[in-house]
Amino acid sequence: MATKGVGGSRWVSRRLVDFAQDNGGNVAILFAMALVVLLLSIGAAIDIGRWLHARDQTVAAVDAALLAGGRALQTDNKDEAGAIAAAKKFYDQNVTTRLPVTDDTVTFKVTDGGKAMTASGEAYIKTPFLRLASIEKLPLISRAETEFSKAELAVGGNGGENLEISMMLDVTGSMAGQKLRDLKDAAEDLIDIVVWDDQSEFTSKVALVPFSEDIRLPNSGAMNKARGTALPNKKTVRTNYGIFSYDTDYYLSDCVVERVGSQRYTDAAPGSGKYVLAHYTTQTTGRGNSRKGVCTIPDDAAVVPLSDDKDSLKEAVEGLSASGGTAGHLGTAWAWYTLSPNWSTLWPAPNRPQAYGAENLQKIAILMTDGEYNTQYSSEGVSVSANEAANGSSATQARALCAAMKAKGITVYTVGFQLGGQYSESYQTLYQCASEPGKFYNADDGEQLKQAFRDIALKLSSLYLSK
Repeated sequence: MATKGVGGSRWVSRRLVDFAQDNGGNVAILFAMALVVLLLSIGAAIDIGRWLHARDQTVAAVDAALLAGGRALQTDNKDEAGAIAAAKKFYDQNVTTRLPVTDDTVTFKVTDGGKAMTASGEAYIKTPFLRLASIEKLPLISRAETEFSKAELAVGGNGGENLEISMMLDVTGSMAGQKLRDLKDAAEDLIDIVVWDDQSEFTSKVALVPFSEDIRLPNSGAMNKARGTALPNKKTVRTNYGIFSYDTDYYLSDCVVERVGSQRYTDAAPGSGKYVLAHYTTQTTGRGNSRKGVCTIPDDAAVVPLSDDKDSLKEAVEGLSASGGTAGHLGTAWAWYTLSPNWSTLWPAPNRPQAYGAENLQKIAILMTDGEYNTQYSSEGVSVSANEAANGSSATQARALCAAMKAKGITVYTVGFQLGGQYSESYQTLYQCASEPGKFYNADDGEQLKQAFRDIALKLSSLYLSK
């Protein structure tokens, strides 16, 4: 029995040793533990991926909303409540496809005296996998405002560049009534946006070039420099019609028209052989030796050289009235001349344009009209048909002037007002004059006209995000 007892003990001992040395259970346990870790890692990766995607959408939506609010500040007369509402609406629209989030408290406010917009708040995304590790949610954006961008308006002299803008404004007879009212609103709105209150570091100036059949300069000094002084008061022009002819007397007006000769499509400074023509007309006032020609363009529509006086510019726009035909090439030329340093002697020192290529300078021409260019001149400064004109049709001249102006580095925007179809000559003239297709606008009504001018103003007024 003792022997048996000893043998049984040995058997038990061997079984215990075998169990102790059996690794199969350890492998199973380790595999189970590794599987748990692997699954948690995969789940964590999924949660992190969801978080990154939602965070990117949230940050992008905030940045876009800040820009939308900044644009509203520019275009809505600094209506802070409206700008905040625009930003919030834009944010909400841009997170509609975002993964479900919790505790989204992102809000917007206007700062820096109405010149900037910032965001604050926070938002979280729930973590279905990481919650097993007691991480219930991840922050998409921090409450700290240093995490947010800031939309700053390039106003108050912080735009980083100087602007010189010339606006050609159609004040021909076809613009009378509501169309002229719409143009005034659009032009004044642009002036409000692009002429900064603080001109201490960078400047923004606007020139006004109203046109109809001729151009009126602001004073006799500018007029004499542009057209010269040794001019006869009367010209008699013979017109031939087949077997008969007749003479017509034309009288010198106080306005100017196009330039002829080799400099007709350049901005060479006026001088001998390079003056613009005086406008001679049969429409007169006075009698005898005091008889003189009458300008077609109204008295209240003189050129205004580059100015940063916002109130004076808007007052000049508000005073415009409409009369006469459409010599669009004249408006085009003078939009160029008011930006050209070669013509600077016509203007007082504060109104003179800077040199081409000056550092941090943009020169912009905005050409607006509502119809066909239908008035051009002979070498005598007398209105004639296109086939009799010294330089050809008004449209042909306008296109040539636009090409030359753009070659000088001037950016040209064009705005048509109820031009009609794209195959009309007026449409094609403005389309070709624009620096690129995106800088051509064709407004069908007053609201679209205002929106066109606003869009140009926004493109010229830098709106940028900073941290």
